[in-house]
Amino acid sequence: MRNQLVTRLNERINQYVNETDFLQYRDEKKMVNKIKSLKERFAEIVHVKAWGNVTGTFEQGHRTAVDYSVHYQYFIKQKKFFYIEEEVEQRRAWFDQGQIYEDKEVLNNVQEAMLPVEIQLDSQERLEYSYDRLKAVQYAERWWNSRNPAYKSFDVDCTNFISQCLRAGNAPRWGAPNRSRGWWYTGNNWSYSWAVANSLRLYLSKSKTGLQAREVKSPEELLIGDVICYDFEGDGRFNHNTIVTGKDLYGMPLVNAHTSDSRLRYWAYEDSTAYTPNIKYKFFTIVDSN
Repeated sequence: MRNQLVTRLNERINQYVNETDFLQYRDEKKMVNKIKSLKERFAEIVHVKAWGNVTGTFEQGHRTAVDYSVHYQYFIKQKKFFYIEEEVEQRRAWFDQGQIYEDKEVLNNVQEAMLPVEIQLDSQERLEYSYDRLKAVQYAERWWNSRNPAYKSFDVDCTNFISQCLRAGNAPRWGAPNRSRGWWYTGNNWSYSWAVANSLRLYLSKSKTGLQAREVKSPEELLIGDVICYDFEGDGRFNHNTIVTGKDLYGMPLVNAHTSDSRLRYWAYEDSTAYTPNIKYKFFTIVDSN
């Protein structure tokens, strides 16, 4: 089984670089969209490294399922500019009588369950702070593909991760113990805005106390340490967040994220399994207290 998985992985790696015999990979939608997105940015993958780890197996009749994770490093060339994008992909392969017949990505739901809450921003407390973008990005780089044991880890962890990055950048917490008020984490409890994508988006758009942000119109205006919010369906309820950790040759953001763990991923998420043509974005630059 292991040898068959290694062979399949090597085939995918070669496809990213060579783009030959493309039709056999029509079910690899993410691969197709990633290559298309790169071409539109005058970029290409020139080399790929990948390594895997089996995370579990189970039997179903005469079939065997093998769950495994793959860590990819994409070496990207954009004219004379080079950078490395990384991601961790969860996959499941099915074997029948020892022969592999299906091997697909397990589609992690990056879209968080929506909670019917409104964020209360009625504090008169003044919290002075200066946002340390470097420390926020250093945290995002340290923990992009792992979980800090100092915080609870969620199955859908994207907003929890972004909140941790903001906190590492010296953003002040306030509002505890009311979960619908402010932005905070105490170890065994947290605000909706800390861990729910749409709630953080509402908080960043309205907060005048503690952590504050200003919405800008375009991704080019963002700095490292800023936040992008994603509404994949375009229905007004945002369900994913990322943090800007770099820029490409043209000054467009590259982001880190959890759930589908990613590092220096192109901000538009066109290669995401959650992407739809109706996607909407909000761009927030973090501001210091006035």
